[in-house]
Amino acid sequence: MIGTLRSVVVDCRDPLALAEFYAGVLGGEVRPEEHDWVVLTEPSGRRLAFQRSPEHRPPTFPDPSGSQQFHLDIQVDDVDEAERKVLDLGATRVTDAPGEDDFRVYRDPAGHTFCLVFNV
Repeated sequence: MIGTLRSVVVDCRDPLALAEFYAGVLGGEVRPEEHDWVVLTEPSGRRLAFQRSPEHRPPTFPDPSGSQQFHLDIQVDDVDEAERKVLDLGATRVTDAPGEDDFRVYRDPAGHTFCLVFNV
């Protein structure tokens, strides 16, 4: 082993707003470290960091000629309840995603995709 994963870093235009969105989804503590860098430490100790990228453009998904770049899978017990909560926080549903037998796809407020995973 060479090292351990410290953080997953997400580019976005507004790091604080996106960190607060994911704190609403995952829980945890939001800590701005610099004007362009905000860290969310979730209750398990895992870290999501958000970095200001003024030219950020959300990925297009689904798009056979494009890529999501990355996405988060968030396991939930009750997908309908979880969906209501993430939509209230500002997520939007991706209705034309393929599959979805045990997951549903959403976009966060900055346009990154994430899935609510259930029945696993």
